[in-house]
Amino acid sequence: MNAHVVLFSSPVTPERLSWIEECLKFFLVQLSPETLVHAKAGENPVLTFFLTGDALYSLVDPETLQIWNIILGFSQVRLICDRRELDIRGISVAPLKMRFVDQVADTNSTAADGKGSFWKDLVQETRQTKTPLPATAGWFETRSPYMHQSALYGIRFLSAAIEDRASAELSTYLDGIHCGHHGQNPPDRENIGRSIRTLEKSAQAAGLSFHTLGCSQSSSARGYCTWDDGMGRVISTCTERAFRIRDLSWLISRFSLPHPILSADCAILARKKVSAPLVDRAEKAGTAPPITILVTHKPYGTGDTAGAIAFAVAAAHAGILTRVVFIEDGIYALTGSQRVPEHSDRPTIQELISLVAGNENLHFFAFTPSFQKRSIQKDRSQNAVLDIGYPGLGKIFFYPPSNVQAEHQRIIIF
Repeated sequence: MNAHVVLFSSPVTPERLSWIEECLKFFLVQLSPETLVHAKAGENPVLTFFLTGDALYSLVDPETLQIWNIILGFSQVRLICDRRELDIRGISVAPLKMRFVDQVADTNSTAADGKGSFWKDLVQETRQTKTPLPATAGWFETRSPYMHQSALYGIRFLSAAIEDRASAELSTYLDGIHCGHHGQNPPDRENIGRSIRTLEKSAQAAGLSFHTLGCSQSSSARGYCTWDDGMGRVISTCTERAFRIRDLSWLISRFSLPHPILSADCAILARKKVSAPLVDRAEKAGTAPPITILVTHKPYGTGDTAGAIAFAVAAAHAGILTRVVFIEDGIYALTGSQRVPEHSDRPTIQELISLVAGNENLHFFAFTPSFQKRSIQKDRSQNAVLDIGYPGLGKIFFYPPSNVQAEHQRIIIF
């Protein structure tokens, strides 16, 4: 892949679109000024947004639509909508498509079943090699099925990947571990457990591989019965046959490989050679794609923030250059003097950050516009977290570390 790809399935707020707009301006003006001229017909876009699920509502909400109009004002930006999800929600993007005829698509490529497939479009945009050459595609799931649609989107993406001659893998973390529980029987939803079995059979029939991994720390926290077979394998009696529960380091090892790994809200940013000052660099030269984790939720209402930090530490320990950016509501993790009860052995999020901030390949950043929007300040104890603005965030996204020879960078939104 030679272009940048962004996938959104969750609601897209005006705040999120605003910092995307500013980072996009930074990229286009400073790093790719040649793309500011009007794109020629048939010319490949520099950046493509793929929108599905509730993210599609941002195309009709007046506040977010106004920002989309600015973003699409750059002729090298393309927007592809999930036709199936548009129809379910009764959303029409005809006015937007009329204004940006060559940039907005609300129909999708035809899949093997003769129907339009948004996920086929996404697979073909992100795969490393052209069909029919084999490739690999991954999906990283952190949410529970049925209460959230992201697991279903992951199944659709991996199904499209197998159809497009790519091996597939599903990695589950936090509540995503529930995707692999056996005996699922939803009365009104697609059965995720059955879908995992179907993916395995489809891959085998096509001579491809299919792997489903679950984080052992996440599974034990959620009461999954497991035992160690003495050979480093964790066995469970309550998961699908294809589902393998392994230590978090096993999941991270998949992120050390160069194939695309998507999640519910993420980006894959292609490497572009630029001559510019570096924001940071890996401790040692490597080939693993760097990971940037955007922490966007308040710290204690869910396990997302702690889970994001744990994932980041594991990735950095594996030699992957890992950045954690506290942005949007994620900046509340850095505010106030946080305390736990006197006899509690559980650290606060701030203590956790201070504890791991010195790790190799791990860097923490705080997005100052998010603080300004909320009229709050970072606690002075959090001096291990560096302040950045729009230019700093743009550099993290688009300036490749000189000693990491990877073709792309992964952005994961927690």
